[in-house]
Amino acid sequence: MSEKKVYAYRRENGRVGIRNHVVILPLDDLSNAACQAVANNVKGTKAIPHAYGRLQFGEDLKLFFRTMIGTGANPNVAAVVVIGIEPEWTQLIVDGIAKTGKPVTGFSIERTGDIGTIAKASWKAKEYVQWASELRREECDLTEIRVSVKCGESDTTSGLASNPTVGNALDKLVEMGGYCSFGETSEITGAEMICKDRAATPELGEKFMEVWNEYNDFINANKTDDLSGSQPTKGNIRGGLTTIEEKAFGNLQKIGKKIKYVEVLGPAEAPTKPGLAYMDTSSAAAEAVTLWAAAGYVAHFFPTGQGNIIGNPIEPVIKLSANPLTVSTMSEHIDYDCSAILRGEMTLDESGNNLIDMLIRTCNGRLTAQEALGHEEFVLTKLYRSA
Repeated sequence: MSEKKVYAYRRENGRVGIRNHVVILPLDDLSNAACQAVANNVKGTKAIPHAYGRLQFGEDLKLFFRTMIGTGANPNVAAVVVIGIEPEWTQLIVDGIAKTGKPVTGFSIERTGDIGTIAKASWKAKEYVQWASELRREECDLTEIRVSVKCGESDTTSGLASNPTVGNALDKLVEMGGYCSFGETSEITGAEMICKDRAATPELGEKFMEVWNEYNDFINANKTDDLSGSQPTKGNIRGGLTTIEEKAFGNLQKIGKKIKYVEVLGPAEAPTKPGLAYMDTSSAAAEAVTLWAAAGYVAHFFPTGQGNIIGNPIEPVIKLSANPLTVSTMSEHIDYDCSAILRGEMTLDESGNNLIDMLIRTCNGRLTAQEALGHEEFVLTKLYRSA
């Protein structure tokens, strides 16, 4: 395992990506149409529309900028064209991405209009996509591939097989010296003390508890006596998970048996050291993966029980399931079927190795099911109402 190699793109700042996107990034919701027009004009580019970027403030605004800059800075992105309605905030995004050394140019619509902006941005996008098309993969260590993990539509098979498969793979990747991350703050409810004990130091455990308590206080402050219908979801209940506590203990199977987390990160915050990191994320799949992509993670493990169709435009999502019904009825969404564990035909250790092999194939160019089907959900986390 320690000598695993992949073929990937080494960026200007030394980081490694497994995709080579040229992104047309809107600063705000008003600029979505212009970005989509540029992507229509220049094939091989990718527009990423979203709903926010106007009248945000405070921590919400800081998270917005961190997410947008992080998305453009992700090593899976070769170059970026940024379009915004106003020049000042557009330039803030450009300057943040430019710190990575990758090509990035910004355009503002005010005093130019849509048509003029689209024309200028299309010329730059064409230049970038032709430049990026000549970049070539090179041999890199598997430890340079940053992997995030989240589960979705969990059921009893998740906690028994697919989540432990992810945990087994993470044990091995971290032992090799890799970067991995888990999160889903709300779905740790009921097992928060277990998660606290998995911290590398008591101080780190207390930092995790501060994050979890802030979430719990928010629920209580809004007079939410329970999370019925949301935690567990209707799909979770249908799959046999009757309480959030059951879901939480199954959820934590994703962090393996051997490793302890070495960092507690805020939403979209990049890790500073190798190892397992906890990130404060929503349990909403599209929001969470968007945050990890913005933090620089380049591949995602997504175990699902009842079946989940989530994708991301920047970070490929590798889906696995141990539910034979889901694998049968939603086979087009599943990259790896690990149901053989439950039939006694495969060990957990073998399944973890199989998932790492699927990661290597994905790094080397294999499209995930979500990529092949065009699922590119990009959902920003919003903390406050707009000003």
